[in-house]
Formats: sequence, C-alpha cells, structure tokens
Amino acid sequence: MTNMVAINNQHHANLKITDDTLTQGANLHLVPVVVSEVNKLIVHYSIVLTKFDDTGKFGLSALLGFEEGENLFWQQGEWDAVYIPAQIDRLPFFIGSEPQNKDVNPILCVDMDNAAVNESDGHALFDKVGEPTAFLAEKQQLLAQLLDGEAQNQSFIACLQSLDLITPFTLDITFENGSKTSITGLYTIDEEKLQALSAESIASLHAKGWLQAIYIVVASNAQIYALIDKKNKALKQGDAWFEN
Repeated sequence: MTNMVAINNQHHANLKITDDTLTQGANLHLVPVVVSEVNKLIVHYSIVLTKFDDTGKFGLSALLGFEEGENLFWQQGEWDAVYIPAQIDRLPFFIGSEPQNKDVNPILCVDMDNAAVNESDGHALFDKVGEPTAFLAEKQQLLAQLLDGEAQNQSFIACLQSLDLITPFTLDITFENGSKTSITGLYTIDEEKLQALSAESIASLHAKGWLQAIYIVVASNAQIYALIDKKNKALKQGDAWFEN
C-alpha cells in the first residue's frame, strides 16, 4: 500500500529519507527504463523490450535476473552497480497531478508509508530556509526524466516498429552447476534488418536522435554474459552454503 502526499517545505520541513528505498527493487527481475538513460544503463545491464500484459504495447526494460523475483544486482543488502535505473533510484518519490484551470500540472509526491521515510535519519528534503536540498533536487531531476521519458519511449518504439526492427528472442542458458533456464517474452532489435536499412532510413534515424540509442540497445545484449556470471556466482554461494 502507498500513502501518497504532495510535498511542501512547511509540512515536510523535517522529513528525511534513508537509503532503504532501494530494497523495493530487491525482488525485480525486470525494471522499466527510459531511452534517455540507455547510455548509462549499458555499463551494467542488458536492455530489452517487453510487452505490457494489459495493453500489448512494447516497453523498454533492464534485465536484472533470469526468473521472477530474482535481482542479481542486489547483493548483501545493497545495489551492486555504479548506475541504478532511474525508476528505482527515484523512490519513494512519485509524480502526482492536480487540475489547474483546464490543464493538469504534475506535482512531487512522497509515499509516507515507505519505511525509508522518517524525521530522524537519512537525507533531508529541505534546508534551514526551506529550499530543496541537493538530494531532493536530484530526485526531482530523475522524476522529470521519467516523465519526459514516457513520450520519448513511445516515439522510439514507434520508430522501431515502423522499420520492423523489433524481434523476439529466447534465452536458453545452462549454468555452471548444470541447471538450465529458458526465458521467453523478451524482444530486441533485429541486427540483420538494421544492417539492411537504406542510407535514407539510417539518416532519418540519426536526425531523429534514435540511431545511437538503437546501437546501444544492440550492444547491451553482451551484458547478458555478465548477468550469467553473476548467476553462476550466486549458485556457487548457494551450493557452498548447503554443503556447510
């Protein structure tokens, strides 16, 4: 459950946020991402396309594990990565909305029921004169990126679909201990069709600002091997624990 309230410097002058918010991503094997962060995501993550069950539309996600509830980047109570996806890093903050005239204005909200929200420990939201701290400003930037990213993702994916560049793929993996897994329901960019695009199509992608993102998504497939290595290490630790 969440208890969303709009933030202001009067009612929340003493509010603080601990780093415990990251635990909300501990059991996610996929996390939604936006195209504007792919250049940072590629440092660690394989970026895939998935379909939303309710709409059938495509979305971008970072692959964190090979089965439901498995986040291989969550190690010993911490996120083991230099870059944390914005959808996780912005917690416990959300964008709400309020009607104003005929428009709907976004407002910054916080989940007051989140265990990281308190008035004793953690990062302050406002300084002594009521101005947002650097911590809160960073979270506001992340939320703005995610808000803009919804429209950007739709345009990016529509462009991929118009060129028939989205293709399904299956991960059939055998781990070092002999266990196997097969993951379906994932999509990526068809490299053969990408290479076969005309010069005009490539120029159009570049002009729209999507060409670099496309190549980053393709290159990120190599991070699956790093994720397999994380899984192998986790399996070894689990086997050693049972042996002891």
